[in-house]
This record gives sequence, structure tokens and C-alpha cells, in this order.
Amino acid sequence: MTRKILVLDAHPEAGSFSQALAEHYGAGASEKGHSIRFHQISKMSFDPDFGTSDFKKAPSLEPDLAAFWDDLVWCEHFVMVHPLWWGGHPAKLKGLFDRILLPGKAFKYYTGKGLPEGLLKGRTARVVITMDTPAWILKWIYGRGVIKQTNFQILKFCGIKPNRFDIVGPMIKSTKAQREVWLSKAEALGRKAA
Repeated sequence: MTRKILVLDAHPEAGSFSQALAEHYGAGASEKGHSIRFHQISKMSFDPDFGTSDFKKAPSLEPDLAAFWDDLVWCEHFVMVHPLWWGGHPAKLKGLFDRILLPGKAFKYYTGKGLPEGLLKGRTARVVITMDTPAWILKWIYGRGVIKQTNFQILKFCGIKPNRFDIVGPMIKSTKAQREVWLSKAEALGRKAA
């Protein structure tokens, strides 16, 4: 069974290893006949600052954000590859979430309920995070904060689940051979549409 997959290279700079991982995932998925739509945050033009605390005053989506939102609604599986910067998402990626995941579109609050209903139900996600931090430090010292935030406060909050996470690194000490292994794994995940 083929799937509709949205792949986001969420590294703010073109030509990164995150981009290579995203492209390899997409190539593997395409090879198996899955429908792929690919976005690079480095090529997207938008103001990442939501600029207000009132959702009713949300700024209009720029064309790149509108196109990304349309593809998020279209997809059945969302794949995002991003670096870990200062323990979290790069600012432009956080801005993307702030601008497009809006009430009435991505989630909806109901009177008397503490948590909203996610309006993006029926979708799954895989998040690949590149980092220089050793995995054991991310887990035991930092408490996997970026994974908790992405999973519970962004994806599941909007109804996207189940979600899978892959840690790639440490990048700073990686060899060409190790990077080739990581790229092969990304391509294999794409072939499985996982």
C-alpha cells in the first residue's frame, strides 16, 4: 500500500546533512511508489514571529507557509529532519509551528475540556534529529526535552500519532563511513514509509 508522505528538511541552511537524510528518505520512499512532497525550510520565505498573543489576530500565511500547510493536510505520514540547537528546534522551525498550527485548523478547544482535540488525526510522523550531543547525555542529563516537546506538545497535541524518533550523531565526530550508514538507514526507512 502506498502512502502520501510529506518530507521536511528543517535545517535552516541548504546543503546540510539533515538535507541529505531527508533526500535519502524521500528517494527510498519514491523507489517504492509512495507519493512524496518535499519542502526545505531554508528555501521557505516567511516571518517566523507570530507577533501576537491573540489567535484571532493571526497574520495571513505567506505563500510558502500556505503551500506547506496544504501538503501537511494532504499527507498521511509526515517526516521531519532537523538539527538539535541549544537543546531544541532551530528558531525558523519553531516559527513554522507557531505560524501554521493554529486553532480551528490544527486543533480545537471545547468548553469544559482541558486539552484540545487534534484536527490532524489519521497522520503519523517520524522525526530525525541530528546532533553533536551524545545520545546518553540527551536522555539522562537533558531528559530528552526536544523529543517530549515535539511529540506531546506539537504532534500529538494536533492529533498526529503514533510518532517515531531517530537520533543521528554525534555529528561532530562522525566519519564519512558512519554518515553513509546513516544515509542508508534513512533510505531504508523511506522504502518502508516508516
